Order: sequence, then C-alpha cells, then structure tokens
Amino acid sequence: MSLALRAPDACPALVLNADFRPLSYFPLSLWSWQDALKAVFLDRVEVVAQYETRVRSPNFEMRLPSVVSLKTFVNHTRTPAFTRFNVFLRDSFTCQYCGSKERDKLTFDHVIPRSKGGRTTWENIIAACSGCNIRKGGRTPQEAHMAPARKPHRPTMFELNERGRAFPPHYLHESWQDFLYWDSELEP
Repeated sequence: MSLALRAPDACPALVLNADFRPLSYFPLSLWSWQDALKAVFLDRVEVVAQYETRVRSPNFEMRLPSVVSLKTFVNHTRTPAFTRFNVFLRDSFTCQYCGSKERDKLTFDHVIPRSKGGRTTWENIIAACSGCNIRKGGRTPQEAHMAPARKPHRPTMFELNERGRAFPPHYLHESWQDFLYWDSELEP
C-alpha cells in the first residue's frame, strides 16, 4: 500500500522529549494521530517529520505528523513504577534462574519467600519461568541451590529505557529511524 493511501489510524506519531530522544523505548512512546494533532494545535510539540497522509476539513488540510518533539523537557529521574512489566523489563524478559526467554511462561519470584519474611519489593522480586518458580518453591536460593543470574535491584528510568531498546516494535516507520538508533554505525 502506498504511504499516501495509508489510513489515519495507521499513522501513529513517535513522541520525542525536548532533547530529541524517545520518551520511552518499551513500550515505544507513540501517540495516535488525533493526540498528535491536538498537541500540535495546543502548541505543546514541534512537528519533526510527517506522513504523506493528509487529514481534511472543509477549511483545513494538514499532513499527519510522524515524529513530534515536546517543547518542554520531561525529566526521567523519577523512580519507575514497581510493576510486573517493569520487573520483566529490568530482567530482560529472561528467567533469572535458568535463562529461559519464553515470555508466555514468565512469572515473578520472591527471592526470599514471603513465608520467610521476604517482601514484595524491587530488591526481592525477579523474573522467573513457571518451572523454576515451582522448583524453587518456598525455599531461599541457597536452600534450593538456585542462584539468580543477577541480584534484584531498583532500576532507574534510564536503565529501563536502555533495556527497552533491545525490543523494537513490529512496526517502525522510516521517519523514526534517526531517533531510535542514533548510536548505531552510520552508513558512508
């Protein structure tokens, strides 16, 4: 299908911070075409690149933005939310006991079991496949002879964004490439 014939719903906008880096890599910071246009009209973003697809009204016509940059910098120094997804992302969607990367079998494990006083915190939760989680059971890693590959820790937003770069989405518009992989080797 030609880019000019692309439906507006197939035209998300990549959202960059004021420093021209994506707000997040995983999930990739994307806005719907409606949200991108609203931000343009509210003067909250600069349009960096556009699709060929146009939207029209009786009095107005505009190409849809494919990349927008926020006018105000969003500071990423805040602590990331403690969620199952962020634990999996911190651990690269990999079982910390056996190294399995089967996402559909991934769960999380209390390194120190709750029955032994372990808490549900960044420093005590790791990604584990269901098989390893069952095998470890309510034992400590020492008792189960199952040492985690990495010690659990509270990640920074920068760390999660760097981890997310390893998981590109299925769809990447060519206008996004310069903003997603700026550390890759440039072609002559």
